[in-house]
Amino acid sequence: MSKPYLDVHPEVAAAVAANQPVVALESTIIAHGMPWPRNVETALRVEEAVRDQGAIPATIAILDGRLTVGLERGQIERLGREGRQMAKVSRRDIPFVVAAGKSGATTVAATMILAAMAGVRIFATGGIGGVHRGAAHSFDISADLQELARTDVAVVCAGAKSILDLGLTLEYLETRGVPVVGYRTDRLPAFYSRDSGLRVDYRLDTPEAIAGALRVKWELNLKGGVVIANPIPEKYAMPAAVIDAAIEQALREADEQGIQGKATTPFLLARVAELTGGDSLASNIQLVLNNARLAAQVAVACCRHEGT
Repeated sequence: MSKPYLDVHPEVAAAVAANQPVVALESTIIAHGMPWPRNVETALRVEEAVRDQGAIPATIAILDGRLTVGLERGQIERLGREGRQMAKVSRRDIPFVVAAGKSGATTVAATMILAAMAGVRIFATGGIGGVHRGAAHSFDISADLQELARTDVAVVCAGAKSILDLGLTLEYLETRGVPVVGYRTDRLPAFYSRDSGLRVDYRLDTPEAIAGALRVKWELNLKGGVVIANPIPEKYAMPAAVIDAAIEQALREADEQGIQGKATTPFLLARVAELTGGDSLASNIQLVLNNARLAAQVAVACCRHEGT
């Protein structure tokens, strides 16, 4: 049913058909997560990092009503230039954007859906969405978490974005049966910093071990994804006290300005970058590159497992 709406780049389609490694990449980080022109520069560097590890990158978006898996450079530049004028698309938005023939940048949830349609099971991003601080009153919980419970895509990330309530995010994932794997760590990374103080479900120290666990999970038909939590490289990590102070100020300002829903995360990330003098943006770029490299290594290992 999805095929009439789906455009898969020939390189990506050929790789999937030949059991070659492919890594999905989201587009919200381009349009809403970073300023022009750093967003496009970063997106192209991330694709290059995937290729350097032996996998094919598949950046995903909706363009002129088409579900597009695998973008050309010009399409990435379009996303970057239009920025926040481009719709931010999650699961609920997909049919309406497609029916109207419009364009949108895909969130983690929407990217997982489109990746699964195209047969891609490994996805790299910066950080997943989660339970927002104050959710007991706002009920603001990212659709990313439910998507992880239902869609068979593994997501390599630096944990959940540290603007969120990380403890409640872990509780929600546990309730929904989504395993959280720490790559060479027993603790959940906190996006800009390496350790949130919260334990992950399992620690695995090699891409091969991760690939083996993914293979068993999906062969057993245990539906849903896996969070692969990959700490930011130590030399790019930010002191927890510095980033926490910036987040608290950004949260207060968001509340004062009445910023809610989809606008919350882009506002908070941008404001934290301003408050840290750009240090958080530099850290964000490095953690995304680090996640792309690991995702490609896992994708390569998964193809080896499937070939045995």
